[in-house]
Amino acid sequence: MHRLFTELEPFITVIEQNLADRVRYILRLNIFDGAEHERLRCEAVPSSNENATTEDAVPQVAEQPAHVNTPVVADSNDDGTFTHPDHHPEQMRSTLEEAIVVTRSTPLENRPRFPRIAISKRNRAVVRALNPILVTYLEASRDLCETDFLFGAALLVCRTIGAKVSTAGRATGQSSAIPPLRRRIEERIAKTRALIGRLICFISGNNRPRVVRTVRMAFAGTNVSLSQPDITQKLTERIDDLKQRIAAWGKRIRRYTERLTWFNQNRLFQSDQKRHYESLERPMESGTGPAPNQADTVAFWRGLWSEPVNHSEGHWTEVVASQCITPMDPVIITPDDGAEAVRRATNWKSQRGKRLDGLHHYWLKDFVVCHTVLARHFQEAFNQKSLPSLFTTGITHLVP
Repeated sequence: MHRLFTELEPFITVIEQNLADRVRYILRLNIFDGAEHERLRCEAVPSSNENATTEDAVPQVAEQPAHVNTPVVADSNDDGTFTHPDHHPEQMRSTLEEAIVVTRSTPLENRPRFPRIAISKRNRAVVRALNPILVTYLEASRDLCETDFLFGAALLVCRTIGAKVSTAGRATGQSSAIPPLRRRIEERIAKTRALIGRLICFISGNNRPRVVRTVRMAFAGTNVSLSQPDITQKLTERIDDLKQRIAAWGKRIRRYTERLTWFNQNRLFQSDQKRHYESLERPMESGTGPAPNQADTVAFWRGLWSEPVNHSEGHWTEVVASQCITPMDPVIITPDDGAEAVRRATNWKSQRGKRLDGLHHYWLKDFVVCHTVLARHFQEAFNQKSLPSLFTTGITHLVP
């Protein structure tokens, strides 16, 4: 079957095991009924004689129309129906080339951030469709630095399934200090206060079109019209109702702030009781002292991290090394070791702070063809006792 497939599709690189897995996948899910299976078999390997050999059928297969050019990777929707992916393998290969070029031309700290995609059958089928295509790039990679095409493959998957990829780099994207829940409630309060101001302006006699339109929107879905004689009373009641909502939202923010404070105090008590009691006795005041000088701060940390230091060890270290330290057994990293390490990792654990590219563990899990090559590259790096800067450079945020 693999020999026939390579003759039909010479530009697609696929291993025997992957092809057999695809066949079992289609058969297990009963994507096609018996009649459809027979029709596809006759179209793929037509033969006028039932006893014809496989060698006789090979030239006839090459002359058939492009019925077999559809990828054999089945896609699935959430409702259980299966369809073929929209992208031909050659189209995905060309798109992957473009994504890799864009990835390698972008600095690590400015690469886009991947979202958390839904782990559905449809998305998994798109990810697995890239596995045969990645084999060529994996075989051509010489070290860990040349495995950055996995980032381009993840970018291609996100674009294919329509996931929103943030174009802001990780170094420039500053996260807000305000919690999302509090920010949303504060936005509601701001909009409600603006609405109250418009209603008060209308009561005062301001009949501008924008004000009138806002008042009508405030009474949308009710039987209140602006021509009613008691419209002033209705507006007053509406303003009081909105003020009560603002008061309720304010109490909700206070409860949320108190609960967040309790949570942080409990967590700090579990990790460092001394700091917890110090924070209770002497609460920290932010923004009261002078701002630190940036040049002095950079010079201080550069002296600790960037300048080489020669340490003079005592003679006792040689005695301890000769008497207490035994040589380490040779370390052999196998593909199973890499697959097991990735399997136990959290899917969407962000690698920011550890690696600049921010590639999630999910992509390393589903790109199963990379486990063998990554194990080989890590073994070579371990033997050479050196890792590329991609794995040793991270983003450090100084806490004043």
